[in-house]
Amino acid sequence: MGKKNKIYNPKKQQELSPGTVVTSSANLANQIAPKSVSQTRKDIKDWKKAEQMASMVENPKWYLLQQLLTDIRKDPLLLSQIKNRDLKSLSKKIILRKPNGDEDEEQTEMINNAIWSREISQHILDKKYHKVSLIEFSFNEQKELQVTLINRDNLDPVNGYLYKDYYDVQKINYRKEREFGTWILEFVEKEGFGLLNNAVPHVLFKKFAQSCNSELCEIAGIPPRVMKTNTHDKGMMNRAEKMMRDLGSAAWFIIDESESFEFAENVKTNGDLYTNFIKLCDDQNCLLVNGAIIGQDNKNGSRSKDESSREVLQELVNADLVDLKQEWNSKVIPALVKLGVLTGDLTFDFEESEDLDQLFTWTEKLLPYKKIDDKWLVDKFGVAVTGDRVQGAQQQNKLSLNTDSNDPNSFFV
Repeated sequence: MGKKNKIYNPKKQQELSPGTVVTSSANLANQIAPKSVSQTRKDIKDWKKAEQMASMVENPKWYLLQQLLTDIRKDPLLLSQIKNRDLKSLSKKIILRKPNGDEDEEQTEMINNAIWSREISQHILDKKYHKVSLIEFSFNEQKELQVTLINRDNLDPVNGYLYKDYYDVQKINYRKEREFGTWILEFVEKEGFGLLNNAVPHVLFKKFAQSCNSELCEIAGIPPRVMKTNTHDKGMMNRAEKMMRDLGSAAWFIIDESESFEFAENVKTNGDLYTNFIKLCDDQNCLLVNGAIIGQDNKNGSRSKDESSREVLQELVNADLVDLKQEWNSKVIPALVKLGVLTGDLTFDFEESEDLDQLFTWTEKLLPYKKIDDKWLVDKFGVAVTGDRVQGAQQQNKLSLNTDSNDPNSFFV
């Protein structure tokens, strides 16, 4: 497809003429036909239809499911839980190591300051939520690496196809493109429809419960109004409608003088039913993303419970870090070396984090027995230390129980 791809080295100025944007010859992102996305309210029927279309044996279509997964990410609690988990991985400092294990300081500093490195890591993390992330590299006029996420609506991650128009049957096997593995990289989960697919029913039911709770607030707060008039007289009807509209925005209706209307006996409730149902949906999404409910239970929560929940979350974050290192070392680093962004035989790693609370406890216990370097204390804990404390000053501050009554400083004078 097209002419043979040329590996681009951004350090060689002569390979890029002014005003030129270097991309792969496949250029998948520009082949996708833009589509407007329906914003109608979704229900369980829409979800099952989306799963059915994605599970078809011939020409499976994922656009309905991917659009639904993107829509439920707007839920505030679900989005906060996703960010809470992902940011723990994205905040880790990246280290590029040479074959002998030493850090390549120059390229490590470059990749930590590059915007595209964080974008790549985010797309790798997103694969567990959406099943797949397909990215394409390019270089802009300033010879900076650009990362473009291919629209997931047009992808078939099981068979490796890209639909230019997801309503059509024409497709491209992007895994057979010669740019695949260099300009085009794929990160995909082997099983299931993605983690967010399990959150769909909880978000949809939560929206339903919120809608019902809103209607309850309207009815309980401002009861409907009834007006009786001669409905056969057009003038009286118009006057009645104007009166009801002028009295406020609460629900109202007009009946004939010969008709009667009675309110049905309603179940006495203050909305606890909907509130508990919304909390149930939120708790399920917390368990799904973070493995525990952290800081959400104000009634039955405790510090020990939150600490154990954070330990569960940390185990998931550790698994994400392992996944990031595997994807970077097996796919991203080789591609960036071929493109000339990185040089040499490098290994992707993260800086080891220390438990400063535990380290401070050990340091505090060692202080009476060992001298500790002031610079190390400042660098490690940020404590401005200036020399050792004079032992004589400590002794003067101690309370003396001198029993000599002739001594004016005696305690028993």
